[in-house]
Formats: sequence, structure tokens, C-alpha cells
Amino acid sequence: MDDLHSPSDSEPAEPGPAARGALYVPVRLGSAGGRYLRFLRTPLGHRTAVGFSSAERLGDVLGAQQPWVRLGEPALRALAAPLGVTILTVDPQLTAPATRSGPQPAAHPMPAPWFSVTGIHSYVD
Repeated sequence: MDDLHSPSDSEPAEPGPAARGALYVPVRLGSAGGRYLRFLRTPLGHRTAVGFSSAERLGDVLGAQQPWVRLGEPALRALAAPLGVTILTVDPQLTAPATRSGPQPAAHPMPAPWFSVTGIHSYVD
């Protein structure tokens, strides 16, 4: 394995993605025993490859039972690019809605006599 700095070098090499270490990348297990990259979505709905700096961070977000592999950033990008995934997110945080601690709404609320549109949403790619 190559070191970043060997005794014969006069100056250490500039740290690149490999110097930061491999990422812990979540995968899905296939029926034939293969492993497939697991992609997530950004808050705007775009697919993103994800990597975590530690197995603990991966477990905190996706659960301790989530299978993973170690990949360098260039390898992860190279595997995701043919699938049209160009965004890489490192150490994403869980973005679930906050739980309510107050009284819960009725199970069957009364229907409103009318509906109002408060905004229009369109997605343009």
C-alpha cells in the first residue's frame, strides 16, 4: 500500500479523498447474495449517493442492522454515475418530522365544507 509520505520524499503529498479514508456506504442485499448501493433522496427529491465517516454514524441514521461496505469517494462516484446519480452526501442527518407531545387530533375529524388551495407546486427538471 502506498503511503502519503515516504522517507525519500522532501515534502508530504497533499491529502486527497483517499487520505480521508474510505466511506461506510449503505447497501441492499440482493437475492443472489450481491450487494447494491442504497441511494437516498435530498430534501428537494434528487437521488444522492451517501457515505458515512464511521459505522456509528451510519448506524445512528439508518439503524444498526443496515449492511454497508467501505468505498473511497472516487469509487462511490464511479459506481453511482452510470445510474444517473451525481450528488454525493457525506454524513447525512435524519430529517424526519418532529413528534408531537401534545393532544392527538381526533381519529375521524369532521370534513371541511370546502377546500382551499394555498399554493401550487410544480417540478421542472
